[in-house]
Amino acid sequence: MSTAPFDPLDPHRPVAHLRPPRNWINDPNGLAFHDGYYHVCYQYNPHGTRHENMHWGHFRSPDLLSWEPLPLALAPTAGGEDADGCFSGNAVSDGDRLIAFYSALRQDRWYQPVTTATSRDGGRTFRPRGGLVIPEPPDGCTMYRDPYVWRDGARWRMLVGAALADGRGAALLYESPDLETWTYRGPFCAGTSQPVGSDDRDTGEGWECPQYLPAASGHGALIYSAWDDHDGPSCSVALTGHETGDVFEPGAPVLLDHGPDCYAPALMRAPGSRWLLWGWSWEARDEDWAAQDGWAGTLTLPREISLADDGSLHQLPASELLALRGDHSVHAEGRTTGADPVELGEVGRSFDLTARLDTSGEAGLRLVTAADGSEYLDIRLDPATGHLVVDRDRASRDGRARGGSHRMPCPADRPVDLRVVVDHSIAEIFLTSTGQVLTLRFYPTGADLWRLQARSAPGAGLGYAVDAWELLSLVVKAPSGDAALPERRSA
Repeated sequence: MSTAPFDPLDPHRPVAHLRPPRNWINDPNGLAFHDGYYHVCYQYNPHGTRHENMHWGHFRSPDLLSWEPLPLALAPTAGGEDADGCFSGNAVSDGDRLIAFYSALRQDRWYQPVTTATSRDGGRTFRPRGGLVIPEPPDGCTMYRDPYVWRDGARWRMLVGAALADGRGAALLYESPDLETWTYRGPFCAGTSQPVGSDDRDTGEGWECPQYLPAASGHGALIYSAWDDHDGPSCSVALTGHETGDVFEPGAPVLLDHGPDCYAPALMRAPGSRWLLWGWSWEARDEDWAAQDGWAGTLTLPREISLADDGSLHQLPASELLALRGDHSVHAEGRTTGADPVELGEVGRSFDLTARLDTSGEAGLRLVTAADGSEYLDIRLDPATGHLVVDRDRASRDGRARGGSHRMPCPADRPVDLRVVVDHSIAEIFLTSTGQVLTLRFYPTGADLWRLQARSAPGAGLGYAVDAWELLSLVVKAPSGDAALPERRSA
């Protein structure tokens, strides 16, 4: 591993977040631990920076730090069931087989039936099934896509995302003894759209990319991505609850990620009874800018996710990522009052930060990205409303970048512990005590080192203890010759 360099040609490309060298990516797919490797696939357009020509790109890693690009896992079959795209799904490890379940797109049908492809060589090549596992949706659906398969004892279960004609979003349940023959069990969970979070978002008319995190005694968490026909994808939602028969009975919905730029999270069952999660962080800039740079989208950091005894979900960066901490560039403790900022130190464009903040009134940290102070990202606590606020209104002087402030609930009666990972154009802010996270993209234009400041509003005070480390790059091997784009398959 080497320290993430400043690239004057592309200062926004992440170095510690997984993505291919160029082109469009979106949903993480095919997450599985198989034959000693973490396998991460993703929706990929090998021909450009727009959402089209969907294939599955593929990486694998023994340790979440060094990654090997493998040949494309899935490519559309000319004249076949997936002729217009291999869309989202997941993968399971079964003996010597790695089996991908995915949505088969053809423009002449409104739904995306489920099909499979199997690898018996550790994921280097996949052989398509040549037919459909589930050829059509049950009656009463108006959207149908994105299978998720998991082992439950001696049986296999599958969820498929759906919208129902009665206005409810749903995750539909199937069951199989052998991964071949599937029986429909009905809606696992369904619900009408309702508000969620604090930024005028809702739980969606359709539920994309459903995932299920099982816990003890029939408890679990259903994770899905909220979608509607008019506005498209919106946010990632979590429902915690318990199973009764083939039905999941949820509590109130919550945001899985409180930021504006995380969607389609996907789960992996990892060794040691651990569950990992990756999401897709889309671009918060104009398409022409992404096309000019030659890439769009990145995966989030891998996160360890767990269901606490009180029914809340906790997310933190995977513990392996501590190895990406390089030089300890900032160590600062103190207290400030009033409007004069306190300079804490300089950081590069990628860093990993921990902070304990104790506030009386509105106060927090500022990441200053331009020498004259005109460009910055604010992370502040607002005890009056009980929120942590991340404000990117002045995070880029380029008008093609989105602004806005975003918030997540935050304890107002005690010090707050944060973990903040910033990687060029993506920030993931974790409340370590509550396990909540907020992800957003931002695009600084300044070319200098960034500065960290502690700031408090007039009449407020801030106690702080801040440490920051330079963030090292992932090791991504150069593609081998057989990782090149395969020819379009014939039916």
